Order: sequence, then structure tokens, then C-alpha cells
Amino acid sequence: MDYPGNLFVVAAPSGAGKSSLVKALLELDSHVQPSVSHTTRAPRGQEKHGREYFFVSEQEFDAMVAADGFVEWAHVHNHRYGTSKRAIEERMSQGADVVLEIDYQGAIQIKKIFANAISIFILPPSWEELRSRLERRGEDAPDVIDVRMKNAAIEVSQVDKFDFVIINELFDRALFDLKAIVHSQRLKFAAQRRARAETFKALLFP
Repeated sequence: MDYPGNLFVVAAPSGAGKSSLVKALLELDSHVQPSVSHTTRAPRGQEKHGREYFFVSEQEFDAMVAADGFVEWAHVHNHRYGTSKRAIEERMSQGADVVLEIDYQGAIQIKKIFANAISIFILPPSWEELRSRLERRGEDAPDVIDVRMKNAAIEVSQVDKFDFVIINELFDRALFDLKAIVHSQRLKFAAQRRARAETFKALLFP
């Protein structure tokens, strides 16, 4: 089904800067709204339930899977993450653009369900810089960082499945690129026709 709003799916290996870029985009563009995923992992730092994620138990997650409540879900770093289909559809049907922060597995699944979704992959400038960012973050033990680096190699190998790629070397430049993708998508014929259906109807079929 076509909705007036657009769906942007952003994936990246841990430490590439995905969350920071999406947060900055949301602060700059009030028409873009986040989609809050469900996860079985515990909150980190200042994260709050219902803001960064819905933090649920394994049993609660199982119940949502059984009820077909997720448009996609996957195992990532020994935890599960899922995206509510109804939440996305409600916002898009109201004309809002929705942005999803998600792993590559989920991004590929989303594209199969929402044909008009725009997928964006964030790359680090180098493996050395990625490890350095994970270490500077100060949230993970060395063995966890090793796991994240191994997972990153798998994730980056899937980059050719995405519509757009941003290399996050300089944050301001990467943010400019992300804003450019969002704005250009809104100006595509199909997107404009969905968002301004009445205008197109009046102009083309007076």
C-alpha cells in the first residue's frame, strides 16, 4: 500500500555514527519522525523506555512474534530487535516521514514489505577508526568490542544491497549527505504524487 509519508531505513555497523546522525536529522527536520524499535537488551547510559527503544523481556518479545506484531525482527549482538508494522503505517498514513535505525538484516526485510522504502548504509572511514570510536565510547569491554568488529565485517559486506551509502568521516559532511537524501526523495515523482495526491488529481484530471 502507498502512503503519503516516506520510509527511510538507516543501517550501519556499531560505532559508525548511525544514531548520532539520525538524532541530528530529527533535530533539524520536524517532518521526520523516529520509529522506536523493541529490544530484549538492557538500556545503556541515559536511554529511556519508549524513547530510544521499547525495552521488553524475552517473554514479551516472544508474544509479539507469535502475534505477528513485527514487520521484521532479528538477533543482533546476542539480543533481539523488532519493528512494529502498525506503528510505521500509522505515521506514514498521516503524512509523516519515518526513519528507522536498524541492522542490515532488518533493512533487507523491510524493503520486501515496503517497496518504496529508501535504504541508507553508514560506513566508517576505516576499520581503525571504527575500533577507535567503539573504544572512545567507553560502553563495552574489549571482548565485546572484538565481537562488534567481527560483526561489522559481515555487515559492511552487505552494503551493495542499499540504495545510498554515506561514509561518516566528517560528521557535518555526513549529516549534509543524509539531509540531501531525504530532501531529494521527497521530490521524486512517485513520492510527490503520494504526498500531494489532491494537487496531482486537480492538475492532471481537471
